[in-house]
Amino acid sequence: MAAYKPVVVQGFPKLGERITQDTVYWRGYKTPVQIKEFGAVNKIDFSPVSPYNYAVTASSRIHIYGRYSQEPIKTFSRFKDAAYCATYRDDGNLLVAGSEEGSIRLFDVSGRAPLRQFDGHTKPVHVVGFLSDKYRVFSAGDDYASSLWDIPSGTEIISYSEHTDYVRCGCASKVNADVFITGSYDHTVKLFDTRVKNSVMTIEHGQPVESVLLFPSGGLLVSAGGRYVKVWDVLKGGQLLVSLKNHHKTVTCLCLNSSGQRLLSGSLDRHVKIYSTTSYKVVHSFNYATSILSLALSPEDETIVVGMTNGVLNVKHRKPEVRKEKTVKKRQPAYRTYVKGRSYMPKQEDFCVSKPVKHVLRKYDKLLKSFQSSKALDAVLESPIRLYTPEVTVAVMQELHRRGTLRSALAGRDEKQINLLLTFVARRVIDPRFTSILVTVADIITDIYQPVVGQSAIVDRQFLKLQKAIGKEIDYQEELLEVLGMMDTLFATFTRKRATYLEENKSNGLGETIETNMN
Repeated sequence: MAAYKPVVVQGFPKLGERITQDTVYWRGYKTPVQIKEFGAVNKIDFSPVSPYNYAVTASSRIHIYGRYSQEPIKTFSRFKDAAYCATYRDDGNLLVAGSEEGSIRLFDVSGRAPLRQFDGHTKPVHVVGFLSDKYRVFSAGDDYASSLWDIPSGTEIISYSEHTDYVRCGCASKVNADVFITGSYDHTVKLFDTRVKNSVMTIEHGQPVESVLLFPSGGLLVSAGGRYVKVWDVLKGGQLLVSLKNHHKTVTCLCLNSSGQRLLSGSLDRHVKIYSTTSYKVVHSFNYATSILSLALSPEDETIVVGMTNGVLNVKHRKPEVRKEKTVKKRQPAYRTYVKGRSYMPKQEDFCVSKPVKHVLRKYDKLLKSFQSSKALDAVLESPIRLYTPEVTVAVMQELHRRGTLRSALAGRDEKQINLLLTFVARRVIDPRFTSILVTVADIITDIYQPVVGQSAIVDRQFLKLQKAIGKEIDYQEELLEVLGMMDTLFATFTRKRATYLEENKSNGLGETIETNMN
């Protein structure tokens, strides 16, 4: 009797992940630290000066965290209701925040009580910030108004009422101390110059604007709303440069890295996308547990902090650079020590003892060896094999088909097992590696279980999914054949043109030669 031969699983080449400098750079963070806040985190802002503490606005409190602390080192809680948009001044000494009751409070970072309170808005203030001269504050809120305040006197300098819906984002220019920008749910972004009574530029984003960002040079503006991130050239009157649509849900926050060469966007789809500011292509992405509301990067990109809708603060710190110390290596045995005796040729009088090699069979091979076809199929339909090594499952199905026992292995199954089989087939039948055998499996399953169609809603649903998957694949193949036909026609035309051109050249050359000879 011949020995049993294990099932041969056909190997397929795996496409390796493309490792770029961005991949290495953005993966250089430690395991994240999770900090639970009292409510959804609507704003994170890093202090521009060392030690680069960051302010977190959530619920009715503003917490100041040290870069490596997991507990707040200071708390501002003088708010009756929710606080919004706590932002540092450029020197890191003052902090301004809006509130649900419509007032704006100015805090000294070293104190607790507010230094100033600006009242004038009639509805919640979601946007506050300092102008680059450090002595004026701009604000905007749900009353559609955008205002400018003087810090020394605590009075309102000017107010604009040009938006027609809630204003939920804004930023100030670092180049011009008189320019600030606001974005609204009326789909517009407006640029204001405090020396003029009206806005100097209006940009139509096309979606409710959730976040705006001005490049440090002041020439480019980024707006985020809906699924779109759009880049505008301010110096050309608000000309659209590029529109990015890489998120599946609303984009809620924007951020630039310290060098200004990478743009980060956070979204409700739980992803942070990182774009190159030269090509505007995604160079890396982070995945988080829940929807993202706010995002901030520390100077030199040492820390990335993400605030989420469930009140969790996700903090990642960069791994320190490991310096390789030179160690004295122990002397290893010479190469001849390892190969000693391997080239020895036995002599005629020597007695050779061969050690038998024991082959350990896998579970499905043992079952196939004992002709238990149905159990062998069950073994390869278990979760780890079915999900991560589908080629093993397909190889066993192919072996059963070769033996002629595939039909008996598929028969006599209950609702749960049929659902499992159909799920696997519907998911993998469109894979070119497995199509040939899985089409046969689908035919046999349909033939066996056709009489029970209509008796189980779960099985009926899986049959419909299988039909839909195969129908889509047929449509794709038909489209590809049409494209292939077009390409063949084009190639044939190019070949004819080239041949005709060569023939004309030959005939012209021949005619010139004949004329020369005659002369």
